[in-house]
Amino acid sequence: MMKKQTLVLSLLIAYCTKNGGAFVISNHVNPRSGASCRVGLAVTTSLSGTTTDDDDGAILSLPMFINESVELSKRPATAMSPQDMILIAKRFLASKGGLGGDPAMLSSSFTFEGPVVGPFSKEEFLKAIGSVDFAAAFPNFVSEFYGFHVDPFEGDRVWYTARGKGKNTGPLLPFVPEKSGTGKMLVNPPQVCSITIDHSTGLISKYTIGYVVDRTIGNTEGLGGLYGVLYALGRPLPFPEANPW
Repeated sequence: MMKKQTLVLSLLIAYCTKNGGAFVISNHVNPRSGASCRVGLAVTTSLSGTTTDDDDGAILSLPMFINESVELSKRPATAMSPQDMILIAKRFLASKGGLGGDPAMLSSSFTFEGPVVGPFSKEEFLKAIGSVDFAAAFPNFVSEFYGFHVDPFEGDRVWYTARGKGKNTGPLLPFVPEKSGTGKMLVNPPQVCSITIDHSTGLISKYTIGYVVDRTIGNTEGLGGLYGVLYALGRPLPFPEANPW
């Protein structure tokens, strides 16, 4: 067996006008072709993982890796700072313990969306969220939010990841009528969520939740939002979207 193997990767990354700006990876490029191409990088590395500063710099300069600071600097001068936007998002989540949020923080044009629900208007959202007493069903639920950042392309949008876990020890009407609940644990998978903020008012104009990014984590079998909660409690709703696929 060879003590050391060397792996040579030649990556010619081109943006060709004839491909409509598509991302192209090729082992060779015909210099006589009519396409206008920009070669990105040729990298030589080894299984030992040894690289040089030049290699790292070339990799980091690839256009596939977005310079978020540069993109965010293109926002209007009147845009709120990312720090202020993230604070508003956290304030909204904290106002109801991570389950819904303060209605006063929602704009009149507010919409709510999940993977297979919505869009709901402000009134529809408040009615739906108000009909479920999650705190009674999970009095010791621990919400877990992290990874807050402002989208470099949508400068009014804050993204974050949500998890959370807790034991169902109370009723979750009308799905779990038992006063002592099911006694089952809920462990949420990581779900990507977002809060969009109107820079002129500081109010929230859009709220999205429930987009699971790893269905092997937790005990909802890849379901997010209320669908995942009910599945983990053994009370799944009777339609395909509310069950694992």
